[in-house]
Amino acid sequence: MAILLTGCAGFIGSHVLDRLLSMDEEVIGVDNFDSYYNPLIKGKNIEHNLNNKNFTLYNTDIRNIQEMDRIFSDNSIDTIVHLAARAGVRPSINDPMLYEDVNIKGTLNLLELSIKYNVGNFVFASTSSVYGANEKIPFSEEDNVDRSISPYAASKKACETFCYTYHHLYNLPVVCLRFFTVYGPRQRPEMAIHKFTQLIDEGREIEMYGDGSSRRDYTYIGDIVDGIVNATGIKEGYEIINLGNSDVVELRYLIRVIEQNLGKEARIKELPDQPGDVPITYADISKARSLIRYNPQVKIEEGIKRFVEWYRNERIVFQESDISEISKIIESHIPAVVQSPDEDRSKEKKYIAV
Repeated sequence: MAILLTGCAGFIGSHVLDRLLSMDEEVIGVDNFDSYYNPLIKGKNIEHNLNNKNFTLYNTDIRNIQEMDRIFSDNSIDTIVHLAARAGVRPSINDPMLYEDVNIKGTLNLLELSIKYNVGNFVFASTSSVYGANEKIPFSEEDNVDRSISPYAASKKACETFCYTYHHLYNLPVVCLRFFTVYGPRQRPEMAIHKFTQLIDEGREIEMYGDGSSRRDYTYIGDIVDGIVNATGIKEGYEIINLGNSDVVELRYLIRVIEQNLGKEARIKELPDQPGDVPITYADISKARSLIRYNPQVKIEEGIKRFVEWYRNERIVFQESDISEISKIIESHIPAVVQSPDEDRSKEKKYIAV
């Protein structure tokens, strides 16, 4: 039996893929190599796994129900780890319909197919953004989350509700994981830590929204992967679980830690707070500790040190004009091989572009 991993080439997904393959799990990966950021980065994120006999990659979109149905029919999928989504609070304000289409429709497709093909459990990637401008801290899974302040957050809250509906109607085991500001190697280039690091390193000005007093519960990627993998062990019920570090960091302090690791001083331009941003995120992780043995280990100082080391030594640098080159990545690493149902798929490695 296999694990279906959506968004397998992204920041979090590629790390989960590494972990699952290291555990000798069979992984069916789905990613559409969307151009939200340079798709070549995603190709490079998983390039080292393309020849692993336990990994099958499909280049397709979770919104395409016909292609997703074929993936399910061609593979024995027992667990779904659903990470694929349109991410970003601020961009969602400019294009809410896209977030509804990708996040809600895509998740509904997977829920429908889970029932059709008797999937054993469903792990869904939600977000701390669902808490909105919550004044009660730390944020608990029992808090009311009916007042989303961005379309991104609203789309994820809607997905949590649909997940519960499918659990209620069909007894599908579901775990919704609310991630709190994940960072680390391979972080998306537009995210704050990556963006600040690059701009400070290059001597360019960074834009700081607000006075720098906003606080975030930054969570290192390795700790998040621990939580995701442990959550796949829940085989009954419906659970919402926070995955954070439970240790808030002020924005000005974050910038200072980056400066220290780069050995360079930031040039800061203060700007007004942005619509959709919240003053604080802070996870109560007591449920995660007890239910899935979640125990985050990496504090912000160590995590930034690791990120800056990756940035200097391993990061992938492409120009925006290189985005068209994704077709070459697909052609060279993921040949369009679509085997008929009668062929024996157990004897050879599969790369499938559909």
